[in-house]
Amino acid sequence: MSSSENIISRRNLVANLGAGIAGAALTSAVPASAQTSGDGTAAPFVDPTTKYPKPPYPGQSQPWPGLASKMNPRPDHGETSYKGSGRLKGRKALITGGDSGMGRAAAIAYAREGADVVISYYPSEEPDAKEVIQLIKAEGRKGIPLPGDLREEVYCKSLVARAVEGLGGLDIVVSNAGRQQQCEDIMQLTTEAFDATIKTNIYAPFWIIKAALPHLRPGSAIIATTSEQAYDPAGNLYDYAQTKAATMNYVKSLAKQFGPKGIRVNGVAPGPIWTPLQISGGATQDHLIHFGETYPLRRAGQPAELASIYVQLAANDASYTTGNIYGAGGGAGQP
Repeated sequence: MSSSENIISRRNLVANLGAGIAGAALTSAVPASAQTSGDGTAAPFVDPTTKYPKPPYPGQSQPWPGLASKMNPRPDHGETSYKGSGRLKGRKALITGGDSGMGRAAAIAYAREGADVVISYYPSEEPDAKEVIQLIKAEGRKGIPLPGDLREEVYCKSLVARAVEGLGGLDIVVSNAGRQQQCEDIMQLTTEAFDATIKTNIYAPFWIIKAALPHLRPGSAIIATTSEQAYDPAGNLYDYAQTKAATMNYVKSLAKQFGPKGIRVNGVAPGPIWTPLQISGGATQDHLIHFGETYPLRRAGQPAELASIYVQLAANDASYTTGNIYGAGGGAGQP
């Protein structure tokens, strides 16, 4: 073969190779919806604007703290949709407010990822809590219910001690429970009501984290539920909003303090999520009926849509994530 023929052959090889690489790049850039799957195993494509019910929602109210099982529509916590893959196998988790809302979604997801779970809840929430415990046990995991009042320091300390005893240790703490009672006029906000919100949302995590810390080894995770209210507070949530700003702040503070111990601390900041918090005094009826309507996705979110965030923040592959706030705000620009 002549030298000129060699040059032509090399040019053809390079040209063909370049075309192959370009073709592969083009294929990978095509949206999944435009590609075909020969074996029919492609994940379903879901439009987030139509995935769940949109407002207007039925007007409704319940005595505080409310039950998810009596809401219309009933919230989705991932009861039938969340599929685990062993990401938290052998882990031991304590979740406050584990009967409903994001706490329930986290409890279901954690169990399906292989964790044993203790849930804390207010005694009147027992009907919802029983459902969660059944779902946890259905996965072959330990599910331990420990009802009580988070406004009491004695209960918070005993909650941790009983969780450690029941689970044989502790390596995930999800401080999720919160009290939200809307009040249009600060002149009508009583000291008793203000105190109840502060104790539930700020004192309880303080007591629980202090009690849990001696049991947490490197690799453990603390996850707090804050809120979009920490960044853009509503006028009628004066007390609740400031506790959520404080929650965001203590996440960042403790991440610095616990980082050298190998313990990660992060937060989740939900937007308008359909939970009993709203129908038990947390929102006006007009706000409730139109909940999430002005957000880009034009609807309220569901607890199930945050479950994967709580899993990710507890998992080993998030080992460099600490002091961060993760949001699910429906497009309103929160973290």
